[in-house]
Amino acid sequence: MKIAFVFWLLSSYFLFAQRSDFNDIHFKKADSVAEVHKGESLKNLPVLTHNLTAPLDTDVEKFRAIYTWISSNIENDYSSYVKIRNKRKRLVNNRQAFLEWNNNITPIVFDRLLNERKTACTGYAYLVKEMANLAGFNCDIIDGYGRTPTLLLKEDSVPNHSWNRIEINNKWYLCDATWSAGKTILEDGNPKFEPDYFDGYFFAEPELFAKNHFSINKEEIPLKDTENFTAFIEGPVIYKEAFLASIIPLSPQKMHVYIKKGDLVTFKLNLPDNFKEDKFQLLINTGGRQKTIQPNILRNQDEISLLHRFQKTGLHDVHILVDEDFVVTYVVKVKNAR
Repeated sequence: MKIAFVFWLLSSYFLFAQRSDFNDIHFKKADSVAEVHKGESLKNLPVLTHNLTAPLDTDVEKFRAIYTWISSNIENDYSSYVKIRNKRKRLVNNRQAFLEWNNNITPIVFDRLLNERKTACTGYAYLVKEMANLAGFNCDIIDGYGRTPTLLLKEDSVPNHSWNRIEINNKWYLCDATWSAGKTILEDGNPKFEPDYFDGYFFAEPELFAKNHFSINKEEIPLKDTENFTAFIEGPVIYKEAFLASIIPLSPQKMHVYIKKGDLVTFKLNLPDNFKEDKFQLLINTGGRQKTIQPNILRNQDEISLLHRFQKTGLHDVHILVDEDFVVTYVVKVKNAR
């Protein structure tokens, strides 16, 4: 392992809670409050925070208004992200220098955010922390690795992402305002941000969150069975649509699956209660040719198994679909049986 910033805790782990704790609360009012104050200035954060939280009764609604406002009003600045990423690369072998730089850069990023309303993930996380603290919450920034379908990692990759944990009702919850804000696309080689609020990263299921977030904070271990960094980067690709219904891939644990011709592969997922299994399909791409199939399905309470037997050799990209949305991708390499 060549990662300088990865830590493990062998005897104690930090356990996070999940959004289902608030199934009895509708966030329509909190989101409406955030919409009412759309476009307001960041120059007086105490006033903005008060305006967002004062009309609401519960702590979770107050934080929800803050989070929704930030994710709906701040533009993701790709150029800042590139500058921060390059600096992290230069400091990858000097942990102390990285930590000192990381602590010093946040006020600079925050000052630019106040004036331009644009920022990278560091600025989103810093703004969530500042406004949550102003509202009386305990809130921290978590630094580490974010893994997306277009951003795969290697063992020598440097930390590339920041998000938050927030304490409500004596429990800690995870959220990622950057990934809730929208997406950056390239047009003619130039980055363009498309705002599109996404709710799935607000108090996400911790086990699912850990599939594409890996913390370098020594005290932040979100799972009892925490995967090491190698297992993290070798896992299947998770799409944001998995977060809408908290669909958690259980096995295979690695994205690349090696089998022999005629072998049966079982893709096992954890599902929320009452989720319909007929929503699932497999989209299999082989050498540029793709087909959608209905796999054999086995259901056992909150787990579902999608079974498919591979009769052709070669490399198969296997996408698990829910209502035609991508949720998980595997790569299955099939060799001749000998």
